[in-house]
Amino acid sequence: MEEKKAEDIALIDIRDVAIFTDFFVICSATSDRMIRALVKAAEDTMISKFRVKARVMGSPSNGWVAVDFTDIVLHVFSPKQREYYQLEELWSNGKTLLRVK
Repeated sequence: MEEKKAEDIALIDIRDVAIFTDFFVICSATSDRMIRALVKAAEDTMISKFRVKARVMGSPSNGWVAVDFTDIVLHVFSPKQREYYQLEELWSNGKTLLRVK
């Protein structure tokens, strides 16, 4: 995500607080087009390197797309939607492993 210019990237370990996935990757994008590009880059990387397909939910035009890779769920937000939903606060019982501003 960093290579593709995602902003404010967080990796959160939620294995001890959730049963549906192990990690959240949360990042922001400055436009709908950038959200689409980040989602596509993540999907392409996971397929080519790990042969893992994704389930994509949400819409760039709504400012939030979640990409479920089973053990990892990627959340790509517009800054406005990220502030509104505050996933980092909601999952604060998880461990933040990485933060790239």
